[in-house]
Amino acid sequence: MAICRTLLSYSQLHRPPRHQMLSTIVPTLSFSNYPPKLHEFTKLPPLYTSLKRSTGPLELRTLSASSSSSSSSSSSMESPPEGYRRNVGICLINPSKKIFAASRLDVPDSWQMPQGGIDENEDPKAAALRELKEETGVSSAEILAEAPHWLTYDFPPQVREKLNQQWGTDWKGQAQKWFLLKFTGKEEEEINLLGDGSEKPEFGEWSWMSAEEVIDRAVDFKKPVYKEVFGAFHPHLQ
Repeated sequence: MAICRTLLSYSQLHRPPRHQMLSTIVPTLSFSNYPPKLHEFTKLPPLYTSLKRSTGPLELRTLSASSSSSSSSSSSMESPPEGYRRNVGICLINPSKKIFAASRLDVPDSWQMPQGGIDENEDPKAAALRELKEETGVSSAEILAEAPHWLTYDFPPQVREKLNQQWGTDWKGQAQKWFLLKFTGKEEEEINLLGDGSEKPEFGEWSWMSAEEVIDRAVDFKKPVYKEVFGAFHPHLQ
């Protein structure tokens, strides 16, 4: 799994009131034990919300069970903009409609929502569920909505140079397919920043935040995408 790793430094921000920490920083990790139990994802509800593009901001619409599959598949497989790496973003909310965010280990004061690259021939929806489990340990979640269009951000020059050397590519940035999921598990049993053990840990702390807090703590080049994501999912965040 290749994750965008930012090289920018940011001023120290107040930690949120509720958080979990890994005991030390990679690579000399000494993590506290987390419960190994993982739950399977719940089935999709008979009705779920998708998104459509209008002449203005993204708008929400509810699809019937009979039409949801084809519409979701069509939007998921839409081609991303040329020159951008295919990626998924996960906006995970709890029953109180707060949003999951975590601080990166490589840039400790930078917070973000889970995200990750889409494998070759992988469906974006499947990639979102896989990335969520790999990065946070979460497997108990319901998909509520999907952004039908790819949202892009450009890498700052230094970040672009570093990542493309790492990947052996020449991507301008990332094109993201965003999904809104609702967490249905128990925090103490499931949220685990070691992930599912299949990948190197990405995060050091986590918290449930408001949309404004997530944007405030994000790196600058991701803020515009986050604003559009929260605008699209706004009805679910009220």
